[in-house]
Amino acid sequence: MSAPDLKRAAAERAIPLVEDGMRLGIGTGSTAAAFIALLGERVRAGLSVTGVPTSEATRIACEREGIPLATLEELPELDLTIDGADEVDGNLRLIKGGGAALLREKIVAVASRRMVVIADAGKRVETLGAFPLPVEVNLFGIGATLRAVEAAVAQSGCGGEIVRRHDASGAPLLTDGGHAILDLRLGRIPDPEALSARLWAVPGVVEHGLFLGIADAAILAAADGEAAAVSVLGRL
Repeated sequence: MSAPDLKRAAAERAIPLVEDGMRLGIGTGSTAAAFIALLGERVRAGLSVTGVPTSEATRIACEREGIPLATLEELPELDLTIDGADEVDGNLRLIKGGGAALLREKIVAVASRRMVVIADAGKRVETLGAFPLPVEVNLFGIGATLRAVEAAVAQSGCGGEIVRRHDASGAPLLTDGGHAILDLRLGRIPDPEALSARLWAVPGVVEHGLFLGIADAAILAAADGEAAAVSVLGRL
């Protein structure tokens, strides 16, 4: 099966979790896009939900599908968030932020009673870190912040290259909140909690892509011949 097929299979397993009347956090990325398309079908068939999007791209996709939306200011408490992940380990620790929406994604996820991750099984890892860890930083003093992040990485027992992310045109990328993204190419993060604490101690860090103790379950789709085998980490 193709990667889009696996993403759709994971999204299909998540759709029954959405109940009528829910306040729903809606994630960002290609797997979340598959979920949005399926959710739009259910909304047009009569399902009543209100979504809170985690990015401007998600807002546009939801509006195109006719999904009613609100802001987190209007709905500060959500029932469920469905979102993708760049990596997930056996303890449901995540790396997120490949789409540069990590700040809004984490705010929405923490505002929800439950967060369920949907992904292809290739995102399941034994140790986080092969995917570059995004760190969202304020533009003011970014050079000093970069050096402080380098020190935090070293103090947490990790090593690797840290680069500022650029967009497809080659310009420095800015998030929906107007911040920069540093990608930490560490290869391996043996103690995510220690690294998280070190990064939080850097004043210029707005948010980082380690989602620890936030996800309740992960739905993972793997190829099984011409079909998809869907497994669940945690409890739905």
